[in-house]
Amino acid sequence: MKKYCFFTFCFFLSIILYGQSKLQDYTLDFPGTSLKLEMIAIPAGTFVMGGNTQSPEEEKPPHKVQLDEFWMAKYETTWDLYNLYLERSIEDQEFQKSDIIKVDIDAVSGATIPYVDMSLGMGKGKDLPVGNVTYLAASQFCKWLSAKTGDFYRLPTEAEWEYAARAGSNSSYFFGEDPMALANFAWYAANSDASYHKVGEKQPNSWGLYDVYGNVAEWTLDAYDPKYYKSADKISKNPFNVPTSVYPNSVRGGSYKDDAFKLRSSARFFSSKEWKRRDPQFPKSKWWNTDAPFVGFRIVRDPNPPSAQELKKYWGE
Repeated sequence: MKKYCFFTFCFFLSIILYGQSKLQDYTLDFPGTSLKLEMIAIPAGTFVMGGNTQSPEEEKPPHKVQLDEFWMAKYETTWDLYNLYLERSIEDQEFQKSDIIKVDIDAVSGATIPYVDMSLGMGKGKDLPVGNVTYLAASQFCKWLSAKTGDFYRLPTEAEWEYAARAGSNSSYFFGEDPMALANFAWYAANSDASYHKVGEKQPNSWGLYDVYGNVAEWTLDAYDPKYYKSADKISKNPFNVPTSVYPNSVRGGSYKDDAFKLRSSARFFSSKEWKRRDPQFPKSKWWNTDAPFVGFRIVRDPNPPSAQELKKYWGE
């Protein structure tokens, strides 16, 4: 009996320790500006990914996923931050740099600067989330930041996004099942007035992440496959469905134009060519989604970067 109790104690202690992050929250300053990037430490752990019996087929079956620890941005990427990359306005500024990865800043593709307002009238003011950017543009922002800092920044995988959004919950939303409570946590179709809003105005989830639901939908690394979950292992470890074509890629969280159902933690959505269909006077660029101002991104930092040969698949190359 004593042996059994000791074993049980050790087993649950291991679960608790596994769920405690060794990483610490931190803030990255951008030299030459007043801008900051706040990163939240997300603990390693195992969770059940996917929806319930009422969920669409692409969210089934629910399956266990094991993830290593990582950092995730506290807020969605703002126009202020994205414009540092777009305009290359701080290229002569030196960051406090690590040597985890080495990327030549000159090897980072520069996005075309559009001649029209890509916010489509919703604004690019302080703390407004960037929208209308493609998967490639979001990925190259991550590569640029990696080159500047020496740390490995990228988009989150679908699994990482859902794990962080749930923040330890197993309900439809991180706060429970009642969609009427969404207004406290998200800008969506019922309260957004058809526009995105400043990041951080709503309440965060229990891990300190803001706007994981609504405001702008968020790119993930994965190619979208509606049957991907059906091929999942009994326990999938750090899954990543590597894209092999431009479309479709997975998008999470829903946006200011979506209803409550599309904002659930397990809800999956995908990109399409229709997001770039605007008339010829708009830029026909691989960097901009001329008809998707509702799509932005949030970044993660991975403490365990892949080999130099594998980095390209994490930056849309």
